[in-house]
Amino acid sequence: MTSNWFVNMAYFIAAIVFIFGLKAMASPVTARKGVVWAGYAMIAATLATFFIPDLHNIGLMVVAIVLGGGVAWYSGKVVKMTDMPQMVAIYNGMGGGAAAGIAAIELVRGVPHDAVTSTLLALGAVIGAVAFSGSCVAFAKLQGLMTKAIRLPGQNNINFLLSVITIGIGLTVAYSAHPGGFEIFLFFVLALALGVILVMPIGGADMPVVISLLNAFTGLAVGFKGFVIGNPALIVAGIVVGASGMLLTQLMAKAMNRPIRNIIFAPITGAAAEGGEAVEGTMRELSSMDAAALMRYGQKVIIVPGYGMAVAGAQHKVWEMAQLLEEGGVEVVFAIHPVAGRMPGHMNVLLAEAGVPYDKIFDLDEINNDFAQADVALVIGANDVVNPVARTDKSSPIYGMPILNADMAQNVIVVKRGKGAGYSGIENALFYKDNCRMLYGSAQEAIAEVIQHVKSMEA
Repeated sequence: MTSNWFVNMAYFIAAIVFIFGLKAMASPVTARKGVVWAGYAMIAATLATFFIPDLHNIGLMVVAIVLGGGVAWYSGKVVKMTDMPQMVAIYNGMGGGAAAGIAAIELVRGVPHDAVTSTLLALGAVIGAVAFSGSCVAFAKLQGLMTKAIRLPGQNNINFLLSVITIGIGLTVAYSAHPGGFEIFLFFVLALALGVILVMPIGGADMPVVISLLNAFTGLAVGFKGFVIGNPALIVAGIVVGASGMLLTQLMAKAMNRPIRNIIFAPITGAAAEGGEAVEGTMRELSSMDAAALMRYGQKVIIVPGYGMAVAGAQHKVWEMAQLLEEGGVEVVFAIHPVAGRMPGHMNVLLAEAGVPYDKIFDLDEINNDFAQADVALVIGANDVVNPVARTDKSSPIYGMPILNADMAQNVIVVKRGKGAGYSGIENALFYKDNCRMLYGSAQEAIAEVIQHVKSMEA
């Protein structure tokens, strides 16, 4: 009795600290502190588990913690910032896989449950398996292992049919007193296949929203499993993560002006990306010297970073350039779109790593009215989030999506590796506007050249 009281109290305190840690993550100023708090809370909850009376397989638990913790620590140390989105995706998938694994054990044990618990057992198993296999596909896409979005004939009909069949078999197995091994195996095979088929057609433009949605799935699955096995720590942590992940998903979908159902069932890919009016005109190139002069002798520069900056690892050079311009009396700020990069907050993390102060980083609503007063908008590797057809072309797949008003600056400089369309495949009308010039090349090399020219102007 004493041990149970101690464990439940430890879980309760850990849950409170976890919630406060999650709250602290809402601000970049306190985000690091929040991560540390949440980490300590999870460690405390894990240690408290060892005090549960009549606990079995303690040795296997220790081995699993050491192996899992070792792999996580090493991978967290060596991962590149450009690979962070796929790491987040696969780690998120591991949580869903763990929830599905707990469900599998409960089904194999054949312990009878009431109707509510059996239903949550089946639903948690489906959601966890979908989160696991879907996150694996997201990882493959972000890592470049899967380069094409694959859409099956009658994709949405297949999604619906497979979902109904999988949930139906899951409920049958969960309600059965002694489910057979084949039925359990078939159930999980179908659930894993559902996750793969759901995420396969989704392209890179929608990937930040998908990662957030899969994170919500993982949290929900963990919460359901906590209810099934009577673990309050899992219930609180899972439901909080699920709720916050769903809220973030809705906010990001709103930032794209697309319902979540469209992102999942009508992704921007293939033929969809080819919609919209043809873009007329030519892209005009400028030299790094001219780019340096435009910014050095301007009064205000707004930098719009995108995934191209991350790929090139150019964030440190960009901040070095910004500091040089500020020393020359130029006001420099950064504009971040909610879905820039390949995961939520990707650009914010990169800029923070480079040392950019938080008060120089603004989101879309805070900065958009300032572009009209900017001498230069410097776009580095971004595409859809600055594409003006989102405001003007009703036939475009991104019509209605709130964008950064980079095209309204007096001059626009776009740092881009080549002349092709962006990751989503949609042609960007900004690149053809009269006030826009292209600075071709790797972002790191191009900005390094600009830095040298700015220094020469100071001499």
